[in-house]
Amino acid sequence: MTMTEDRREVAGRRPSRFTQLPFAAVLLVVAVAALRIFQYHWREGAALIGAALLLAAVLRAVLPTTRAGLLAIRGKVVDVVTFTALAAAVLYVALTIIGGPFASS
Repeated sequence: MTMTEDRREVAGRRPSRFTQLPFAAVLLVVAVAALRIFQYHWREGAALIGAALLLAAVLRAVLPTTRAGLLAIRGKVVDVVTFTALAAAVLYVALTIIGGPFASS
Protein backbone atom coordinates (compact mmCIF):
# COMPACT_ATOMS: atom_id res chain seq x y z
CA MET A 1 0.00 0.00 0.00
CA THR A 2 1.44 3.36 -1.00
CA MET A 3 1.31 6.54 1.05
CA THR A 4 -1.39 7.95 -1.23
CA GLU A 5 -3.54 4.88 -0.64
CA ASP A 6 -2.94 5.22 3.11
CA ARG A 7 -4.15 8.81 3.02
CA ARG A 8 -7.23 7.89 0.99
CA GLU A 9 -8.01 5.13 3.47
CA VAL A 10 -7.82 7.59 6.38
CA ALA A 11 -9.64 10.40 4.56
CA GLY A 12 -12.50 8.16 3.52
CA ARG A 13 -13.51 7.18 7.06
CA ARG A 14 -14.79 9.03 10.04
CA PRO A 15 -12.23 8.85 12.86
CA SER A 16 -13.14 6.77 15.87
CA ARG A 17 -13.24 8.17 19.37
CA PHE A 18 -10.28 5.94 20.29
CA THR A 19 -8.09 6.71 17.27
CA GLN A 20 -5.57 8.67 19.36
CA LEU A 21 -5.14 6.03 22.11
CA PRO A 22 -1.84 4.70 20.67
CA PHE A 23 -0.40 8.22 20.65
CA ALA A 24 -1.70 8.81 24.17
CA ALA A 25 0.03 5.63 25.37
CA VAL A 26 3.34 6.83 23.94
CA LEU A 27 2.84 10.26 25.54
CA LEU A 28 2.14 8.61 28.89
CA VAL A 29 5.51 6.83 28.77
CA VAL A 30 7.19 10.12 27.80
CA ALA A 31 5.49 11.87 30.74
CA VAL A 32 6.84 9.22 33.13
CA ALA A 33 10.26 9.69 31.54
CA ALA A 34 10.07 13.44 32.06
CA LEU A 35 9.15 12.88 35.70
CA ARG A 36 12.20 10.63 36.19
CA ILE A 37 14.42 13.22 34.49
CA PHE A 38 13.10 15.98 36.74
CA GLN A 39 13.88 13.75 39.72
CA TYR A 40 17.54 13.69 38.57
CA HIS A 41 17.37 10.13 37.23
CA TRP A 42 18.17 11.29 33.71
CA ARG A 43 19.51 7.95 32.47
CA GLU A 44 16.32 6.14 33.48
CA GLY A 45 14.32 8.94 31.85
CA ALA A 46 16.33 8.70 28.65
CA ALA A 47 15.87 4.92 28.60
CA LEU A 48 12.12 5.42 29.02
CA ILE A 49 12.10 7.85 26.10
CA GLY A 50 13.81 5.17 24.02
CA ALA A 51 11.18 2.69 25.20
CA ALA A 52 8.44 5.13 24.19
CA LEU A 53 9.93 5.35 20.71
CA LEU A 54 10.04 1.56 20.50
CA LEU A 55 6.42 1.43 21.62
CA ALA A 56 5.54 3.92 18.88
CA ALA A 57 7.33 1.75 16.31
CA VAL A 58 5.53 -1.41 17.42
CA LEU A 59 2.13 0.28 17.51
CA ARG A 60 2.70 1.81 14.08
CA ALA A 61 3.74 -1.57 12.70
CA VAL A 62 0.77 -3.57 14.02
CA LEU A 63 -2.06 -1.06 13.75
CA PRO A 64 -3.73 -0.15 10.46
CA THR A 65 -3.27 3.43 9.33
CA THR A 66 -6.86 4.30 10.23
CA ARG A 67 -6.25 3.33 13.88
CA ALA A 68 -2.69 4.66 14.29
CA GLY A 69 -3.82 8.24 14.83
CA LEU A 70 -1.00 10.76 15.17
CA LEU A 71 1.62 8.00 14.98
CA ALA A 72 0.91 7.81 11.24
CA ILE A 73 3.06 10.63 9.92
CA ARG A 74 4.42 9.21 6.67
CA GLY A 75 4.19 5.77 5.12
CA LYS A 76 4.13 2.83 7.51
CA VAL A 77 7.61 1.56 6.61
CA VAL A 78 9.21 4.99 6.94
CA ASP A 79 7.52 5.58 10.29
CA VAL A 80 8.58 2.21 11.72
CA VAL A 81 12.18 2.58 10.52
CA THR A 82 12.41 6.15 11.83
CA PHE A 83 10.94 5.33 15.25
CA THR A 84 13.19 2.28 15.58
CA ALA A 85 16.35 4.15 14.57
CA LEU A 86 15.64 6.99 16.99
CA ALA A 87 14.87 4.50 19.77
CA ALA A 88 18.13 2.66 19.13
CA ALA A 89 20.12 5.90 19.22
CA VAL A 90 18.51 7.14 22.44
CA LEU A 91 18.85 3.76 24.16
CA TYR A 92 22.48 3.46 23.06
CA VAL A 93 23.34 6.82 24.59
CA ALA A 94 21.31 6.19 27.75
CA LEU A 95 22.78 2.76 28.40
CA THR A 96 26.42 3.37 27.50
CA ILE A 97 27.21 6.54 29.41
CA ILE A 98 29.30 5.69 32.46
CA GLY A 99 27.93 6.51 35.92
CA GLY A 100 24.41 7.20 37.07
CA PRO A 101 21.76 4.82 38.44
CA PHE A 102 22.56 2.02 35.96
CA ALA A 103 26.22 1.82 37.00
CA SER A 104 27.45 -1.54 38.24
CA SER A 105 29.48 -0.34 41.20
